Amino acid sequence: MLWVKSLHIVFVTSWFAGLFYLPRIFVNLAMVSPGSVAERERLMLMAKKLMRFTTLLAVPAVGLGLWLWLGYGIGRGPGNGWLHAKLALVLLVLGYHHACGVLLRKFGAEQNTHSHRWFRWFNEMPVLLLLAIVVLVVVKPF
Repeated sequence: MLWVKSLHIVFVTSWFAGLFYLPRIFVNLAMVSPGSVAERERLMLMAKKLMRFTTLLAVPAVGLGLWLWLGYGIGRGPGNGWLHAKLALVLLVLGYHHACGVLLRKFGAEQNTHSHRWFRWFNEMPVLLLLAIVVLVVVKPF
């Protein structure tokens, strides 16, 4: 079980690293001048590659988490309400990840409607989600 838990932590950390950086690329994309084709193409290439890699990291992170929950029974039984809250937050993280994909497609189609300031705020969401998830897992408040 400790190997599965260790790998889960590594993949979750790597997944979140991508979710921290991808919106920063969106900030830069939102600031690209209309005539800067080369800059836009470079940032789009970076964003597409990072999105693909981040998605590949999300799959084992979620799979290993499910293995810990369903296979080893972590979070089962009374006094484990923290896991339900964590799972709800994980669903929000998956929704955030999906939203990043939607935003990337809008950038690709040159249909972005958000400012760089909006993306700066959007960039803070995974930080707050990770903080809440770590507190739930470590403190187990309920």
